[in-house]
Amino acid sequence: MKVERWSVFAVFLSCVVCIVPVQAADADVSQRVKELDALLAEQWQHQLETNPESATVLGDLRYNDRWSDASLAHVQSERKVTVDFLKRFEAIDTAGFPEEEKLNQQLMVRQLKENLRGVDLKLYEMPLDYHHGVQLQLPGLISSIPFDSTREYEDYLARLKAIPSVLEQTTEVARQGMRDGLMPPQFLLEKVAVQIDGIAKPAGADSAFASPLQHFPDSVSAVDRKRLRDAIIAAIDNDVRPAYRKLGEFVTTDYAPHGRSQPGIWQLPKGDEIYRFDVEQMTTTRQTPEQIYALGLSEVKRIETEMTVIARAQGYRDLASFRAALKSDPKVHAKSRQDILDRYRGFIAQMQPQLPKLFSLLPRTQLQVVPVEAWREKGFQIASYQQGTPDGSRPGQLIVNTGDFANRTTVDMESVAYHEGIPGHHLQLSIAQTLPGLPPFRQQADYTAYIEGWALYAERLGKDIGFYKDPLSDYGRLTGELWRADRLVLDTGVHYKHWTRQQMVDFFRAHSSVDESDIQSETDRYITWPGQALAYKVGQLKMLELRERAKKALGDRFDIRAFHDQILSGGALPLDVLETRIDAWIAAVRSGAVPTRPVMASP
Repeated sequence: MKVERWSVFAVFLSCVVCIVPVQAADADVSQRVKELDALLAEQWQHQLETNPESATVLGDLRYNDRWSDASLAHVQSERKVTVDFLKRFEAIDTAGFPEEEKLNQQLMVRQLKENLRGVDLKLYEMPLDYHHGVQLQLPGLISSIPFDSTREYEDYLARLKAIPSVLEQTTEVARQGMRDGLMPPQFLLEKVAVQIDGIAKPAGADSAFASPLQHFPDSVSAVDRKRLRDAIIAAIDNDVRPAYRKLGEFVTTDYAPHGRSQPGIWQLPKGDEIYRFDVEQMTTTRQTPEQIYALGLSEVKRIETEMTVIARAQGYRDLASFRAALKSDPKVHAKSRQDILDRYRGFIAQMQPQLPKLFSLLPRTQLQVVPVEAWREKGFQIASYQQGTPDGSRPGQLIVNTGDFANRTTVDMESVAYHEGIPGHHLQLSIAQTLPGLPPFRQQADYTAYIEGWALYAERLGKDIGFYKDPLSDYGRLTGELWRADRLVLDTGVHYKHWTRQQMVDFFRAHSSVDESDIQSETDRYITWPGQALAYKVGQLKMLELRERAKKALGDRFDIRAFHDQILSGGALPLDVLETRIDAWIAAVRSGAVPTRPVMASP
């Protein structure tokens, strides 16, 4: 009997011993998850404080009266902060973490390491470029400021008065770049000088910086309007314009003459290493420049074959004669600036009611189609997207270049509308920044291959649901896809194969229907921004590959909305991480662990 009682007690005791470690382990995991979440929140807050322009774009106006510190000293102090954050994130034991929490740690570590590589390669030492240099960023921020109150105008005034300091710091950094041999091409720096002069020249109310004075909200009293208007005009004329003129003199006299002679980044010290870093960062793959160049040539051939079919169906003997005919056909050219805007708005309107056929996650933020500001028109791309705020108080904007309208063909406007608007950038970014359960750094993640790959993928979704009914419009879609395939060749051509600018232009003309003005501006863009142009096609092809993989594996159980939800519900991700995510989803659907059909909902 004693033995039996002891056995029962022993069993009881063993159960207690089992339960206590399990409970302790659960508590330990929970505590470590809390530590990770707290550290993520700390790092995000640091990003907002040190990048007040980003905070403004996101609708956080706590730092709306200042600019980022652009000094060399700040770069080095931030490097130390990044190293410290990296050590702290790497020290967190993620054993037993839920998969999303584990991924949060992995993505943050990856991001911090890439930031350090960029700093160590001194990429920050080229702050003045033709497409997104500081001279454009400062006035470009205006459209992101609500200007709903007197306080916001006061903050803006403080920012205007601080511009001389920002441009002095920029000059300091550029001079260091000269000493280190890190220079943009001379011919583009000469264009930068012209840009700076164009911004500096208009005085007072005619300045790009005076645009907030055109429409004061009712919340600003008449007395404050007069006071603020006078103070802002004075700041423009006495602080901003002289600072821009001084920067322009530096670029013209001291900086541009030392610009590199070749367009390719290969000419810089460690140029090949820098380009491989750019390729890895922009594509989130390990593909080599040579592999990407070959992929580009293959895609160009495939797409031109499809375009030739349309050309012959229209009665032309080959693609070249069809392209030539379209260039001179007034029926496929815009009639006015307003005509361009109306076309884009029409394509967005026709896509909107079709979205539930493709997605269960839908954006809440509204989308506006607006023309680019006059001061940015020259050299601006065909169209661009600027995200709205997470709370929807500022809508997303599809910004369209309406300049030189008579020479702009209309055949590709439908695909561009889907790319920049819906179901492209606006849908993806609006959903991402409101996804529940993700930390802000993932809601606002900017992996270019994912974001631009999705937008190019989205162009094709219009065809999937029956749009591009006009053969010319479908030809326009292919024109856009060919353009992105060209980029694989052009980017690697100039930065890896040592092409000249003229070689780039010649290839562009031979293998695209892009307007001549866009050929010129886009060529300069690829020179300015190594690797970025590769992201579109690389990302799109990966998403198409994953969709075909899912369709083949799931058969009748494949649902396009559920697939898209899996692509979108994790925010922007590196392509290798996205592939792992989709493979796991396919396995879960096949095992019955997740439902095949999505539940219709918004984030």
